[in-house]
Amino acid sequence: MSNLEIWLEHGWIKRHDSSAQEIREQLAAADSDLQDASKDLSNSWRFAIAYTAALRLCGVVLFAAGYRAAREQKHYRTIAALPIIVDGELQELSTYLNQCRSKRHEVTYESATIVSRHEVTELIAAAEELRDLVRDWLAREHQEFAP
Repeated sequence: MSNLEIWLEHGWIKRHDSSAQEIREQLAAADSDLQDASKDLSNSWRFAIAYTAALRLCGVVLFAAGYRAAREQKHYRTIAALPIIVDGELQELSTYLNQCRSKRHEVTYESATIVSRHEVTELIAAAEELRDLVRDWLAREHQEFAP
């Protein structure tokens, strides 16, 4: 039984019948988020927006595989599914994005965390790299969803 099947059995993800339009919309939204993250805003908001772009891109992979996150820990599951679906690739990126998930939570809900310009730049670069990887993966593995 694969990890995704175990997650499905536990109710952490559920089956999702995606469409090319949904995938295109998510990719476009991620592109828009990345543009917004580069604007003259506070580092905290730029970080949150870049994180949202990366989360959308992880969601594209999960959608293309026929699933979506369910119940609690939706962000965690969406990010953690990335290396499972892409055959173990991207584990390091998934780990990094999970760290960003925690920081984004603090920035958004605790308001006590400071985000540096370097952290924002690093996350934007990671999200841009992920965007390219996801587009390549779609072209290779799910041509029906490729932009």
